[in-house]
Amino acid sequence: MKPQASDSRSNVIDLFSGRPVDDVVDRIVRIAPELDGLEMLYTNDTSPDRLYSLKVVCWALRESGEVVGLVPWLNQVVPCTEINDPLNGRWEGYRDPGTNDIFYVSPQHKVKELELAEAYYRMEPCRDQDIVQEIPDGIGTHAVLTDNGFRSFVLIEVLSWRLLGDGSVHAMLVDEDKVKSTPVLPGDPCLYSAQEQAEFKYFFQHRIANKIKEQDPEALAAISMLIEN
Repeated sequence: MKPQASDSRSNVIDLFSGRPVDDVVDRIVRIAPELDGLEMLYTNDTSPDRLYSLKVVCWALRESGEVVGLVPWLNQVVPCTEINDPLNGRWEGYRDPGTNDIFYVSPQHKVKELELAEAYYRMEPCRDQDIVQEIPDGIGTHAVLTDNGFRSFVLIEVLSWRLLGDGSVHAMLVDEDKVKSTPVLPGDPCLYSAQEQAEFKYFFQHRIANKIKEQDPEALAAISMLIEN
């Protein structure tokens, strides 16, 4: 009997990476920092008529040629168009706070920047854990770490974002015990990945992180809601 045709390519394996073809197409191959303060707009079910904003940390070029904005979202770094949270957060577009323009595709100057950089720095197929690129954090991202169920926790500033050969983007934190020289720059041996730590729980941008440091009741309530979910 002839096998039925399928639109899914999830069982097709790429020869170079050993991963499903769909994963390879979505793999991030280049990132560019957001330097002009562009934001992601989103809504959630608690206030469906209200728009919230979150700063874009960088723009990413996928192997498919698609360019998407990335944001630290809960405990992941995700494309803006794919956000998902316990309150059903939904992407609503991008915003330029300088002009208040709202748009729904990646800005052309970032698309060109990424395409040209990828063409110039094009790498041979590499191993999943090879470092492809590392850029500084420009939005004041903090990582929340706890090992006791949030009875206590620490906030650590994210120094940089590291793109690996498998397309994953890691938040890099400073191990103060391993600092040999200052200032610590992207690529320094004293850096370690937040996402690879069992104690890592969430990302917060600088406004919320500073409110948490100040014991702001609203910010602490937000953390409580995340813990409950």
